[in-house]
Amino acid sequence: MTLDNTSYAEAAMLIRKPIADVFQAFINPEITTQFWFTSASGKLEEGKSIDWIWEMYGNHTVTVKVLSIKPNESIVIQWGDDEKAIAEWEFNDLGESKTFVTITYNGIQGKQDEMCAQIRDTTEGFTLVLAGLKAYLEHNIQLNLVADRFPKELREE
Repeated sequence: MTLDNTSYAEAAMLIRKPIADVFQAFINPEITTQFWFTSASGKLEEGKSIDWIWEMYGNHTVTVKVLSIKPNESIVIQWGDDEKAIAEWEFNDLGESKTFVTITYNGIQGKQDEMCAQIRDTTEGFTLVLAGLKAYLEHNIQLNLVADRFPKELREE
């Protein structure tokens, strides 16, 4: 997929697990809910729309449309209703149970200050997701990074 190189956010991290395990962590919500969102309407499958739910944020729900899945290589989704909001996961096998994951989000729009805030927030969010994944897969620890980013005590409800 070709992304607009002028307005994107990116996060990347080495995960010391085999590529198939890391790939499944994003496809299978039974795993993903251990480090990111709290529930999903199903597994990611090409051509399907799936709801991801964050119960800790008042059941915030995002519907993602799965545009492409290449097993152990990449996942491409449309984030919400905006056809320009595209997130892509790239998985690179580095051998000896090492996988390098890059998440790129394209579709950042608005005035310069709005775009800067979106790039910052999206990069931070996906970095927390990758760090949570790393702790969970490598050490079987749930760090609750996404849940604790905006604790209930600090949110306006």
